[in-house]
Amino acid sequence: MNENKTGVTSRREFLTNTGRGAAVSALAGVALPPVHAAENNTIQVALVGCGNRGTGATINALSVKSGPMKLVAMADVVPAKLNSSYDKLKTRFSGQVDVPPERRFLSFDAYRQAMEVLKPGDIVILATPPAFRWVHFTHAIDRGLNTFMEKPISVDGPTTRRMMKLGEAAAQKNLKVGVGLMVRHCRARWALKDRIDAGQIGDILALRAYRMAGASATVGPKPEGVSELIYQIHSFHSFLWASGGCYSDYYIHQIDECCWMKGAWPVEAMALGGRHYRGNSLDQNFDTYSIEYTYPDGTKLFYDGRNMTGCHNEFASYAHGTKGSAVITTLSHTPGMCRIYKGQRMPRVLSRKELPLKPDPNLEWAFPQPEKSPYDWEWDDLTAAVRENKPYNEVQRGAQASLVACMGRMSAHTGQLITYDQMLNCDHEFAPDVDKLTMDSPAPLQLGPDGKYPVPEPGIKKTREY
Repeated sequence: MNENKTGVTSRREFLTNTGRGAAVSALAGVALPPVHAAENNTIQVALVGCGNRGTGATINALSVKSGPMKLVAMADVVPAKLNSSYDKLKTRFSGQVDVPPERRFLSFDAYRQAMEVLKPGDIVILATPPAFRWVHFTHAIDRGLNTFMEKPISVDGPTTRRMMKLGEAAAQKNLKVGVGLMVRHCRARWALKDRIDAGQIGDILALRAYRMAGASATVGPKPEGVSELIYQIHSFHSFLWASGGCYSDYYIHQIDECCWMKGAWPVEAMALGGRHYRGNSLDQNFDTYSIEYTYPDGTKLFYDGRNMTGCHNEFASYAHGTKGSAVITTLSHTPGMCRIYKGQRMPRVLSRKELPLKPDPNLEWAFPQPEKSPYDWEWDDLTAAVRENKPYNEVQRGAQASLVACMGRMSAHTGQLITYDQMLNCDHEFAPDVDKLTMDSPAPLQLGPDGKYPVPEPGIKKTREY
């Protein structure tokens, strides 16, 4: 993991590591005349996927201060999401949102229409459910667009291999690509990483992380008047084909930040999990996940995820070394409030009511507060690379983080020990024809005769998750 501080893998390492990938044919499209901004240095932006995260990413993009940014096109398949996103963005950034009705596109081909509004060198935001990432990224590369894509960027072995190959193609065209693992842009974590690498906590012996909160990603029966496909896309966290489930979408951040601090990716995962209180929900997730990741040198990362109301909640990541210990994440993604302690005793911080922290005689270092949000930093870094034409490609690292999340998820869902290579080479593609979907298509996941969707059965289904 030889990276600079923006988390951008070096071109040499990137091209070396991305040799393992399936070739993807380019998607052709008819280009429409671009919208020309009044200022020559204005970066035009198109939003593909107008849900909460896509809207949030656009807010961060339009908040960049280094030069003019303008939103000129939007695309989705759910009208309510597009309309809500447009209203919110127009209200907040009136002068930077130029998206008349004819540039608000609704269909499975809407991503093409939105990208064709842009000129080469502009930025497209890809924030649809991750299942569509490789399809949309292919077209962005064909159009010569710089890209910001939300995580995870793949949900299974075949799509990970595909994204790695696409990342190589983007690098060869000198396109800038950011991946929404924003913690990698957090300056507090940069400072902590520098101190860990300098040996301040000694050799890392173990890492542990927790994301435990109330019930989430549940879903009831499909309402009348909505197609099965749109229903599953609307509730994409509930379905493995669309998102990798709550595991891939929620846990990837802390798994990634721990691997970053360690400076390695795990070689195997051994996990437990189960459905306990899902009630009448038709989703495919477990309530609990507990994973032991093993790094090449034998060091462990222990990750606990829980989605159950009424239980102890915690959202934190820690590293334990031979000389001391470190807090990677304190309460949530931001602020990180990174700290280093003598010994192994680090206080749990379970609520913002506990802030500011009380003096601790074991505290050796703490990053100064307040912190700028990494959601803003990642856009500062991407747009700086675009404006200054610096190499910037986070696809390889984003694909590896997505794959490592898949490793733990598959281990829990099958009850088997899963290695990195097994996950990378697994042939179960959850939605192989996702690029062919239309408004009239059947959903990739169908109800069984019992009126429920298939769920993982550890020890029974051993080679695939459902």
